[in-house]
Amino acid sequence: MIDEATFRRESDRALEALKQSLISAEDDDAGFEFEDNNGVMNIIFENGSSKFVITPNTPIRQVWISAQATSYKLDWAEATSTFTFTKTGEDLKALTQRLLREHLKDPAITLP
Repeated sequence: MIDEATFRRESDRALEALKQSLISAEDDDAGFEFEDNNGVMNIIFENGSSKFVITPNTPIRQVWISAQATSYKLDWAEATSTFTFTKTGEDLKALTQRLLREHLKDPAITLP
């Protein structure tokens, strides 16, 4: 497990990069709105029926995505310097993109 200072630095970096990608995709009228509330990221869908929540979990050094009634817990992968969903090998951005595509049934959604 990485130390807390490293986790905070790397999670801040990863979440900021994801935030910029989501803002860019949101500008393309992707069917969702993005909000950042004190480190808790919310993706709110236009139909108002659901949202995704992305947040760092410092005590256990993971980034969590709550989406589609599932909690995805991403661990720090030292080899790739990314937060990775171990079950699929997807990094934070790739997993978020896949979840958006599935939820909105739009394979064209891309997170730059």
